[in-house]
Amino acid sequence: MRSAQLSERQIRVACDSLVALAPATADGRVLFAKNSDRPAAECQPLVQAVRGSHPAGARLRCTYIEIPQATETARVLGSRPFWCWGFEHGLNEHGVAIGNHTVFTKDALSGVGLIGMDLVRLGLERGRSAEQAIAVITTLVEQYGQGGSGYHDKDWAYHNSFLVADPSNAFVLETSDRHWAVRRVHEIGSVSNHLTIGDDWDTLADGTIEHAIGAGWWSEASDARFDFAAAYRDTGMPEVVSSGRHQRTCTLLERHKGQATVASLRSALRDHYGSRTPRRDLTPADARYFTVCMHAEPVGTTTASLIARLAPPDEEPLLYWASLGSPCLGMFLPLFLDGEVPAILSRGGEYDSDDSAWWLCKRLLTQVERDWERRALRVRDVVDRLEADLAAHMDATRITTQPAAARAAFTQTVVDEYLARVRQLTAELQGA
Repeated sequence: MRSAQLSERQIRVACDSLVALAPATADGRVLFAKNSDRPAAECQPLVQAVRGSHPAGARLRCTYIEIPQATETARVLGSRPFWCWGFEHGLNEHGVAIGNHTVFTKDALSGVGLIGMDLVRLGLERGRSAEQAIAVITTLVEQYGQGGSGYHDKDWAYHNSFLVADPSNAFVLETSDRHWAVRRVHEIGSVSNHLTIGDDWDTLADGTIEHAIGAGWWSEASDARFDFAAAYRDTGMPEVVSSGRHQRTCTLLERHKGQATVASLRSALRDHYGSRTPRRDLTPADARYFTVCMHAEPVGTTTASLIARLAPPDEEPLLYWASLGSPCLGMFLPLFLDGEVPAILSRGGEYDSDDSAWWLCKRLLTQVERDWERRALRVRDVVDRLEADLAAHMDATRITTQPAAARAAFTQTVVDEYLARVRQLTAELQGA
């Protein structure tokens, strides 16, 4: 396959989400992880919204359209591309985590509706469980449709899939315009950029089969159970873009099945097919060019990551581990959902700024990109030591049992010390 096929379609893709349910994790807690792959210079500040009550008739402005506001919305924390209202991924106070992904289907999108990132945030604000969040998203998809560009710098709308999890369950939701399919996850699950729900669906939107038959994508005479992916997947999109990443995340989840931890998911999100640095000798014709930790501009670059440990909120504080920029170079920072997020994590716009943690991490990446082999290993060694020290400190102090104020102070210290090291490393590499 010629690599030009990708540029001819001018596609942007990526994003991978993973989940390990209680039987698959070392401590019996559900673990959720997501890499957000976006344009390399698109800042993603964190957004924290408190629980809210809203008057009857209130309206909510999403990225492109206005919809009725819910009477109650949950406390949420999410990663937001600077220009839009929605989240690439996030976590709410009820222990619901959601991530979205571009998928390619045969349906055309026309007009303006909700974008995938809006739907992530709406599911988090309105869903008290994974099942309820699925119901929120599917209802909104049917009512308002999907549409409007998913990018600040180009006009390109796309269909979405979602991985939705809570402390007990997880589901894959895949959409094609206003049609959708849902499949429950058993033990482990992974989502990338193609439709994966075949004839193993648990629920379909009304009219999904009839629409496929009317379009000529499924035979009314077929005795087989309806296959959502076979009917709706756009096979004109080269499989190389996402098939390798999906297979790789499935392999990594299977490798740690029964013993999955935050550390094993960190390793998965940082993966370059086993290499500590991205290979520079590959072309887009090779599936290994598109790694879980993406460095494949202009197709996609990992710009933010999340790992969430989904314990029941009444048993222990919910923990959102955030990495800014490329996770292969970044530290995962522990943020407690019931605490205040350090302000520097919530700043950042279109242009580089000193008061944005995301842009500070981007500066470091820029320096590393000048000599990946030598500089990435230097940064990775520093981050590995920081994360090892952090894990030891959290265990020794039993930080999750401490009062909220103590945990907030701890988070602020971790962020301050990490960003000091980022500035130091950036200056060191600039002078090298």
